[in-house]
Amino acid sequence: MAATNLPSAMDVDEAAIDEGLYSRQLYVLGHEAMKRMAASNVLIVGMKGLGVEIAKNIVLAGVKSVTIYDPEPVQLADLSSQFFLRQEDVGKPRAAATLPRLAELNAYVPVRNLGGQAGQEISVDLIKGFQVVVLCGVSLKKQLEIDDWTHQNGVYFISADSRGLFAYSFNDFGPKFTCVDPTGEQPLSGIVASIDKDGEGVVTCLDETRHGLEDGDFVTFSEVQGMTQLNGCEPRKITVKGPYTFAIGDTSNLDDYKAGGIFTQVKMPKILQFKSLRESLKKPEYLITDFSKFDRPSALHAGFQALSQFEEQNQRSPRPRNAEDAAELVKLAKQIDADVDEKVLTELAYQATGDIAPVNAVLGGFVAQEVLKACSAKFHPALQYLYFDSLESLPDELPTEEDAQPIGSRYDGQIVVFGKNFQDKIANFREFLVGSGAIGCEMLKNWSMIGLATGPNGKIHVTDLDTIEKSNLNRQFLFRAKDLGKFKAEVAAAAVADMNPDLQGKIDSKQEPVGPDTENVYDTAFFASIDGVTNALDNVKARQYMDQRCVFYLKPLLESGTLGTKGNTQVIVPHLTESYSSSQDPPEKETPVCTVKNFPNQIQHTIEWARQEFDSLFVKPPQVVNSYLSEPNFLENNLRYSGQQKEQVEQIASYLVTSKPLTFEECIVWARLQFEEKYSNSIKQLLYSLPKDAVTSTGQPFWSGPKRAPEPLTFDSNNPIHLQYIIAAANLHAFNYGLRGETDPAVFKKVADEVIVPEFTPKSGVKVQINDNDPTPSNDNGDSDLADYLKQLPAPSSLVGYRLNPVEFEKDDDTNHHIDFITASSNLRALNYSIAPADRHTTKQIAGKIIPAIATTTSLVTGLVCLELYKLIDGKKNIEAYKNGFVNLALPFFGFSEPIAPKKSTYNGIDWTLWDRFEFKNDPTLKDLVDYFQREHKLEISMVSQGVSMLWSSFIGKKKSEERLPMKFSKLVEHVSKKPLPAHTKHLIVEVMVSDEEGEDVEVPFIVVYL
Repeated sequence: MAATNLPSAMDVDEAAIDEGLYSRQLYVLGHEAMKRMAASNVLIVGMKGLGVEIAKNIVLAGVKSVTIYDPEPVQLADLSSQFFLRQEDVGKPRAAATLPRLAELNAYVPVRNLGGQAGQEISVDLIKGFQVVVLCGVSLKKQLEIDDWTHQNGVYFISADSRGLFAYSFNDFGPKFTCVDPTGEQPLSGIVASIDKDGEGVVTCLDETRHGLEDGDFVTFSEVQGMTQLNGCEPRKITVKGPYTFAIGDTSNLDDYKAGGIFTQVKMPKILQFKSLRESLKKPEYLITDFSKFDRPSALHAGFQALSQFEEQNQRSPRPRNAEDAAELVKLAKQIDADVDEKVLTELAYQATGDIAPVNAVLGGFVAQEVLKACSAKFHPALQYLYFDSLESLPDELPTEEDAQPIGSRYDGQIVVFGKNFQDKIANFREFLVGSGAIGCEMLKNWSMIGLATGPNGKIHVTDLDTIEKSNLNRQFLFRAKDLGKFKAEVAAAAVADMNPDLQGKIDSKQEPVGPDTENVYDTAFFASIDGVTNALDNVKARQYMDQRCVFYLKPLLESGTLGTKGNTQVIVPHLTESYSSSQDPPEKETPVCTVKNFPNQIQHTIEWARQEFDSLFVKPPQVVNSYLSEPNFLENNLRYSGQQKEQVEQIASYLVTSKPLTFEECIVWARLQFEEKYSNSIKQLLYSLPKDAVTSTGQPFWSGPKRAPEPLTFDSNNPIHLQYIIAAANLHAFNYGLRGETDPAVFKKVADEVIVPEFTPKSGVKVQINDNDPTPSNDNGDSDLADYLKQLPAPSSLVGYRLNPVEFEKDDDTNHHIDFITASSNLRALNYSIAPADRHTTKQIAGKIIPAIATTTSLVTGLVCLELYKLIDGKKNIEAYKNGFVNLALPFFGFSEPIAPKKSTYNGIDWTLWDRFEFKNDPTLKDLVDYFQREHKLEISMVSQGVSMLWSSFIGKKKSEERLPMKFSKLVEHVSKKPLPAHTKHLIVEVMVSDEEGEDVEVPFIVVYL
């Protein structure tokens, strides 16, 4: 076997993966990679802040076992960043004290302590039997000894260390490591328009869809007519010819190409060679983390070696901000590399005893992902050194040597870097955390370690309306199984107050979500009481709302998000940077309605169709029936304006009269008839209207390219997909009527097979919508049927109190038949159109719009956010000090950029940005406002609006104008909107349109009117 690191089928224990727990992570790593992880035993040496961060992420991810080694006694300063140690653990062996809290993170991963005596270093004898060994904060001499053995013996080796704001890691996965999937991106595929038969074999893709391939990618084919030798061929290497064309090499000996075909990218394994640590010290390979610090890695490469020498010679680390020790370290470094940057290495010496939680979070997230790469062969490992620093986070006024001396507190690891004065600033900061899911939990953990808000004036507010679900436990590490169903914000707040008792009484947890409805809770007084906001949200709408509030109240905002192995961070500073809403992602591509309705060609299309089917069978009809029964004159008021009168009345009649089931058996019969209608009759009708030999106006076959001709299905109760549909549909229909469900397949088979299905005859003259731009065809029989259906409807008064139960879609409950129905429904339609079906897990992601997530990315991104928080606490005024970050752990890639300054506009020679505004106090009149602009700025107001109301414009007529100009703003708004202002309203945001003396339109800032 060439690929040495991939286990043979024999090695993997086929334990089923708990999809409920690992759901979001499975969408990042996939089942194969997780099965390989389940065969890996990992050893982590060193259980200070960095070691425990790595261990936490690996235990959550789910490997076979994690063993920790650190027999040294716990010191008070360890509490600077080791979140699983407590004050009472001081003096106990570090690994033994950490083990119980680490072990309860994941019931599937046993955590063991390797034991050892204080003063006993790790040795080669102790590391045998592990697949991956991680050394944290171990001397260079010891690293070399261990790596010499692991490099020869097929064990993956990682060493890492963090000192203050500096960190590094090193990977050695042996001379021949196979990486199965370097990027983790979905394989690309597309529809073929033509393939040349010649020496080059150029493939042209259909319909101007870019293929997205790169030179050196591999593809295979399916459904090619004519040149059939390409179907399922060995992967062929391609060269890109253009955005819509690529060449696959010689096709001249194949049959002539006729039509059709789909290309699919094939992920090819990549073999990587790692140098040993000894060799790498002399010839290092760096992963650059920040291109603005291009020469930093080589300086730190020499610096960390010099630090190891210093510590060996002096049996201690350089003292905090001690010039003498720093000079000695720089001298040692210059012997290794004469050109090192002295300033940077002086800081390294100053911070050598520092221990900063956010730096450990960044490095710990990164290293843990590298461990998972070693175990699973999924994603590209780092080659081979990573050096990272965040010197920009130091305060503008650097601490003195005296200010940086440890004081015997749990924050000493931070005080030696930032100084005691800055520690007091951190302790008295007041921050609002919006959301306490994955990023929120990590954020609170970092904040509790750095001592945020632990001082007399400090305060943390955290809000989240969600309760804890099982799938959260895989990365929201403050929650345990015993917390299921409780409020996230409360559990998270209690958990971090336990990590750092200084936070007792300092965290205020809320359940009110942020939004226009809660502006009485998060009001002017609330925003006046905080120094900044950190978003830990999962949707753009809430992010934009918080951004708008921060702009209004002039508060800095820290923004971040993750998607699988990708993460980004953004810092928003009043007057200095643009806001979150200043730039937007392009909108997501939507599938054309016709494609979903009649011409699907991918499984995504059939899943989207099935998701709509779920709503139109089990959600909307019961809602309409309930409205009919409870709202007076429902039919007259609602149906008069809807174009689908007949359908809606027919639906009410069907759900209340003609198809209303009284027993569960009738639900099975209903489901069997639904199957016939959806997967047989409607397909027969489509093929009757558009036969398989139909041609377009230009004489081309209609069913070609992306349009796949369907086939009706014949029901077969022995086919598991057919039966699954009946079981799920019948149970959901029964739920609508409050009937008891059933799961025994034999019952369904028996009833479904006895159903007498009416003969179907296609109708002629039924039009099919082919393009989204075509008018929607109306194939109805006029109003005569409508009257018949109306006669069937029972009067609502005859059914007082009777209601149906609409289904509420819930993707994470595996017993409720929701995802089962969508999977079966989508796969039946896929069978109609010869599309490869998808399993339940894939269907659940697409139908439930699940965002893939993994703890490693969350940890790293949150660390980066907290490094920006230090800068905000310091109140830095230089935009160059701040960094927005983008990472992709799969590649691995780091990119940092300076935030963008806000766009400048001008009126009358005055510059302004989105952070500026006009302010009017004491509820002025509209006339006061108009006169002010005329008098002070020579600007003529032509329109005044507030929210959705137009309060005044120059063309509303003399009478209205005379009435409104003298009104005070509060009265004017109530007068126009015909609604009283809520009692908590203290101000109004007003927009005006103005023009200058030349009559040119001029943009001006918004106006705040204080009432």
